[in-house]
Amino acid sequence: MSSRTRQTADPPILIVEDKDSLRVMLRLALEAQGHTVVEARDQPEAEAALQAMRPAMVLSDLRLPEGDGFGVLRAAKDLDSELPVVVMTAFGNIQDAVAAMKEGALDFLAKPVDPDHLLLLVERALSQRRLATENFLLKEELAQRRGAPQIIGEDPGLKQVSLTLHRAAATDTTVLLEGESGTGKELFARALHVLSPRADGPFVAINCAAIPENLLETELFGYEKGAFTGAGARKPGRFELAHRGTLFLDEIGELPLTLQAKILRALEEKCFDRVGGTVPIRVDVRVVAATNRQLKAAVAARLFREDLYFRLSVFPITIPPLRDRPDDITLLARYFIDKYCRDLNKKSLSLAPSAEQALRNYPWPGNVRELQNCIERAVILADSDTIRASQLSLSFRAAPGAPGTADDANPWAAIDLSGSLADATRRVVADVERRKIEQALKEADGNRLRAAELLQVSQKAFLAKLKEHGLETL
Repeated sequence: MSSRTRQTADPPILIVEDKDSLRVMLRLALEAQGHTVVEARDQPEAEAALQAMRPAMVLSDLRLPEGDGFGVLRAAKDLDSELPVVVMTAFGNIQDAVAAMKEGALDFLAKPVDPDHLLLLVERALSQRRLATENFLLKEELAQRRGAPQIIGEDPGLKQVSLTLHRAAATDTTVLLEGESGTGKELFARALHVLSPRADGPFVAINCAAIPENLLETELFGYEKGAFTGAGARKPGRFELAHRGTLFLDEIGELPLTLQAKILRALEEKCFDRVGGTVPIRVDVRVVAATNRQLKAAVAARLFREDLYFRLSVFPITIPPLRDRPDDITLLARYFIDKYCRDLNKKSLSLAPSAEQALRNYPWPGNVRELQNCIERAVILADSDTIRASQLSLSFRAAPGAPGTADDANPWAAIDLSGSLADATRRVVADVERRKIEQALKEADGNRLRAAELLQVSQKAFLAKLKEHGLETL
C-alpha cells in the first residue's frame, strides 16, 4: 500500500492560520500528498472545526487574531488527549513553542515553513496516531484472549464508561468506581487491571465491609510473628500480595476511621508497617477503590477523611444503574440465559414476550447482580423451551404502577401463586426475607453488624442470608 493511499484513509488535518497566503500554501502542500484539509482562521473557528470534523491532527499558529494557539492546543487535548498538535511560530519565538510542547504539543515548526519539514512532521504525527490506535486494538484483543471480564451493553452511557476505563487503564493513577450495589464494580475493576500495563501482575480484591473491623488491618497490612496471641508466623497482607499488580478495595466507604490514615499513608508513600512490625514495607501497587455510598456526604458527616477521599478520587468513574439502561436489560438477560443453559447443560431457552416486558418494567434495585440471579432461577425453573413471566419471580416486588401489578387496595393480587403450595410459600418467604434485610441495611446505613442486631440474628447467619439472596454487595 502506498503512502498516498494510506494517508487518504485518515481523517482531515486541521490548519489554523490567519494569513491567507500561508494557509493556502500549507493546504496545497498537504493536498498534494493526498491529505484532506480543513481550515480555520482563529481559535473559535478551530474549536468549531474540532467538534465537527474530529481531525487526525492539528497544525496551528501560536499567534491568532482571536484566541491563540495555546487555546487551540487545549481544546484539541480536551477533545482527545492523544490528538497530535504541531504549532507554528516565528523563529524568534521558539520559547513559546517549547512552552506549547510542555502543554502537550507534539512538535513545532519555525516560520518561514519548510514544506519538506512540514510533510515530515505530518507523516510522523499520523504514523504515531495510527500506531497508538493499532496498539489500543491489539491490547483490547489480547485482553479478551486473556479472559478480561466482558462488559455487556449497548447503552451510550455504558460505552462512555468503557471508553473512560480504557483511558484510565493506560495510566497508573488511583481510580474510584462509584455506583449502586450490583452494578458490576468489581467486573470493571478486573477489566481495568487486565487492560493495564500491570496485567501480568496479581489482582487482589478485598471487601472492606465483609471483614470485621478488628481483623481488617491485619488483612490489609499483614502481621509479624508474635504480633498478637495466635500469630505463630509472619503473614503478608493484601497490599504485599498485590505488589506490581492491582489492589481492589471494594466498599471503601465502610473503612473505619482508625484505618483510613494508614490507607492514606500506603497510597501516598507506597509503604506501610505490618501489624507488630517496625520496618516499613515498600510496595508497587495500583489501587482501585469502589463504593456504593456518597463519599462526599460521608466526608461532610466526618465519617470519611477528606484527604483520603481526594486521594482516592483522582480518576472517578460512575457506573450507571441498570434502570438507566433499559435497552440493555433484554440484552443482558439473553446473555445470562445462554450462560446458565451452558452451565446447567440445558437446551437453549428463549424469553416469552410477557417475560421480556416484565423484565423491562421492573426497576431492578439490585441492578445487574439481581438480574443475573433472577435469570439463573428462571433457567432452573424452566420446564419448556421458553421462560415465562411467572418463572421470573418478580411480581411480589414489582415497581408500583407497572403494568400488570396490583393496586394498593389489593396487595395479595401481587403475589405469584403459581405452582405447588410449597413453591408459593418458598417464594413469599424469600421475598419477605429479602425486603426485611434491605430495610435493616437501610436503617443501619449499610453497617452489616448493626443490621444483624436489628434483625436479631448472628452476624454469620446474616452474611449467609446476604449470600442466599444475592445481596452481598449491598
